Amino acid sequence: MADYKTEAQKKKFYRTGDWNNLRQQALERDNHECQQCKREGKVHVDSKKIEGERKTIELNVHHKYEIEDYPQLALVLDNLETLCLNCHNMKHDRVFGEQKKKKWDDEMW
Repeated sequence: MADYKTEAQKKKFYRTGDWNNLRQQALERDNHECQQCKREGKVHVDSKKIEGERKTIELNVHHKYEIEDYPQLALVLDNLETLCLNCHNMKHDRVFGEQKKKKWDDEMW
């Protein structure tokens, strides 16, 4: 079984035909919609390709159980869900432009 501990190993995995095929299956299964937004009663769908322009990236296919910790689930469809960029970044604690919430709300004296 392959290891996905380094950035290079992960990049190599995400360039494989097996990943691309499974990713497409996940997008189709999820109707090209962010599943987290859907759970919150919102709709966030994929962008449309406009002729002559580069398609904007709206959606990512997310591993619920990360490949570096669960390499055996890297190519398991049930371990994938479609998320918009914002929800995907929040899942990975990558929140830009705002400070992370403090654990405690107490004032500092």
